[in-house]
Amino acid sequence: MLSLAHRAWRLLPREARRTAMTRVAAMVAVPPGPAPARSDGAVIAGDIDGRNGIAESGRILGQALAARGLLRGTMPLGLPSVVPAFTGTLPPGAAVITVVNGPFLPVGLARLKPRNMLRGRRIIGLWAWELSRVPAEWAIGAKFLHEIWAPSRFSAEAFQAIAPGRVRVVPLPLVTQLPFAVAGDRASLGLPADCFIVLSAFNLASSCTRKNPFGTIAAFKAAFGASQDALLVLKLTGIAHYQDDLAAIRAAVGDAPNIRVMTETVSEPELRGLIAASDVVLSLHRSEGFGLIPATAALLGVPVVATGYSGNLDFMDPANSGLVRYRLVPARDERGVYAVPGAEWADPDIEDAAAWLQRLFNDAALRANLGTAGQRHALNTLGREALDTALAANGIG
Repeated sequence: MLSLAHRAWRLLPREARRTAMTRVAAMVAVPPGPAPARSDGAVIAGDIDGRNGIAESGRILGQALAARGLLRGTMPLGLPSVVPAFTGTLPPGAAVITVVNGPFLPVGLARLKPRNMLRGRRIIGLWAWELSRVPAEWAIGAKFLHEIWAPSRFSAEAFQAIAPGRVRVVPLPLVTQLPFAVAGDRASLGLPADCFIVLSAFNLASSCTRKNPFGTIAAFKAAFGASQDALLVLKLTGIAHYQDDLAAIRAAVGDAPNIRVMTETVSEPELRGLIAASDVVLSLHRSEGFGLIPATAALLGVPVVATGYSGNLDFMDPANSGLVRYRLVPARDERGVYAVPGAEWADPDIEDAAAWLQRLFNDAALRANLGTAGQRHALNTLGREALDTALAANGIG
């Protein structure tokens, strides 16, 4: 009988399964109740050890809190297939900052024992979303939060529709991590010393369609053909569960002698070393909630060419970056993650992206100027001020 029920469940559309899961969990989870005026520091809750953007966001926030003496620990929270059940206790009076996106937050809260563990605490959600419209089930998760922290104005505007008056823009305080730990150089990474290197790095779990590696490959080929003077490095993670995507990327690369697909696991310092060893970081995304790789590149002084749309515009502008023209098209995602009625995202202009790559290839001074300007702007926009303001407004000290 269980097997039959499971098969019937899997036959439901993904969106229907996700909404049903969220709604059932929301009936079991316990709302936090009124927020206290003051909290003694904060606990970061989520997939703390995950190798994805939102997990890294939680670690960045935790490090920023620790630097202020406000981190009171971490706790696993989320789907049972992602994190173990929490078996510890929470420090008295600490707020909880959940790094669990909307549909999965009620599921994580329903797993707590006792389920009222968070009642009476201030509960904040550090959420990221990549479209201007938010799926309906996110509104269910929002009911369990006193405030939502969005990493960009783009995401914040989307969340305002489901949590009006409870959304705050809090960019990831990457500047508080400086100087970055950077490991490796071209020699140790096996990269040519005398070549123009373009880097595109992303996690396949973040939606291959949204990250748009096929646009990246097309732009690079349009700019350089088979020239050995330039090399495109595609640094991919999360390949284990997305072999079809990886195969499609390799097919798009074909026999190009100047495109390299890297799938080996590297540490965060090694990833930063790869970024620092590149001449340009390229992101022809269709939409971003923030853009961690471009932001890291900017802080490292590496010029960034990226789609001129969505969350990355909080730290990129025409004076400091290569912003690629685009047109808005209906968001189409074969996995259903971004199947939101009426939602749009960008279709970047491949010819414009290729022109930017050629321009930077031919003009070392332009590369240096954009790298310096981008770094200066990122230092001004990704600091600690917004986080300090958010902590003070929520009585976390």
